[in-house]
Amino acid sequence: MAQYLVLIYDDESALAGAGQEESGRLLAEHQRFMAANETALCGGNALQPTATATSIRPDGGGGFSVTDAPFAETKEALVGYYLIEADDLDRAVAIAKQVPTFAGGVEVRPVRTFD
Repeated sequence: MAQYLVLIYDDESALAGAGQEESGRLLAEHQRFMAANETALCGGNALQPTATATSIRPDGGGGFSVTDAPFAETKEALVGYYLIEADDLDRAVAIAKQVPTFAGGVEVRPVRTFD
């Protein structure tokens, strides 16, 4: 069985502006998703806001540039992920379609294995 990473992207400003009722509803939807797909789930987490991100890039001279900012600034930011197991991409996409988002979407990427 293959593993897939389901990357959850959402609008951080919309999430931050959501009321307690909306936030609670989104959390409950994630709990329902996890319960419905527990046999496929290998892990997952919500991420702290991009304001807490630290990006590290080689500087070309053997050192590194460390910046207090996300790797890329976009309207929709990576806000969480699930690691799932599925027989194939079609099944992974079917599971990913169930992942709740507030105002964003998800991306499915196969996990690359090295022998």
